Amino acid sequence: MAGWKATGIPDQSGRTAVVTGGNSGIGYAAARELARRGASVVLACRSAARGRAAEVQLRAEVPDADVEFMPLDLADLTTVSEFAQAYGRRHATLELLVNNAGVMALPYGRTADGFETQFGVNHLGHFALTGLLLPRLLAAPPGARIVNLSSSFHALGDVDHEDLNGERSYRRWIAYGRSKSANLLFTHELARRLAAAGSGIVPAAAHPGYASTNLHVGATPQSGTTLTSRIAVAATTFGNAVGNTLIAQSAAAGALPTLYAATAPGVLPDEFIGPRLGWRGAPARSRRAKWTLDDKSGERLWAASEKLTGVSYTSLSR
Repeated sequence: MAGWKATGIPDQSGRTAVVTGGNSGIGYAAARELARRGASVVLACRSAARGRAAEVQLRAEVPDADVEFMPLDLADLTTVSEFAQAYGRRHATLELLVNNAGVMALPYGRTADGFETQFGVNHLGHFALTGLLLPRLLAAPPGARIVNLSSSFHALGDVDHEDLNGERSYRRWIAYGRSKSANLLFTHELARRLAAAGSGIVPAAAHPGYASTNLHVGATPQSGTTLTSRIAVAATTFGNAVGNTLIAQSAAAGALPTLYAATAPGVLPDEFIGPRLGWRGAPARSRRAKWTLDDKSGERLWAASEKLTGVSYTSLSR
């Protein structure tokens, strides 16, 4: 794994990849490199204008790319269902699902379905999307993968099962950390369920370290004196122009852990891949909070996610 670069991506010809949030930043960089290696790439984006612009840009950078934009708003479960149905009409299989899109440290808000925005977009939207696309993943030849993008800031907070939507207490950075813990806990429970069903699909997680992307724009520190609040303030301070110049790695470098998890031989179910140096560097196996490996917590989050989204993974119980 040491020194791994995008040039190490195996040939992806004959494979279709869906990349959520593929219009910019890490998502776009990952989509571009997958297309460069022969994958048929679907840019699943909320904004039609930005999605189509990204499609044009990717074709300019990779002239022979097989790429298409399809609308997807993870903050609206109706559009998640519509995306899955439209994908099913166009494609018989899905070899790679990259759950990349996300929001960070937003003021309290709600999705179209009434969920707290960060939990709703970062976790519930992707939980529903994965479940609805699972039949296409199961129909793919051996080697299909699901990559959930988490963050090193998952360490800011465990999933609060008693207050999933932040109705009792809301602190934007803690809520962000909890949503990223949910991504890891979802990966863990999905790996257990796929293994129990005898599926060869590999679900893994990744984080980009500190990458200069538009995810940092608009994320402002909350007030507070707790250690986690101070960490969040420091993170936001790093997110200014000076921090991005001196500390952050590029979006292309930030996409390497995702690409490794998505394509490198030997990736195991429930592995967590991030930069070797934590903030930056070549992909490596990353440390994670122990609560993201808790089976009972994973089962509890899964049950709540099914109830909230109305999406059940029935194809795993057949």
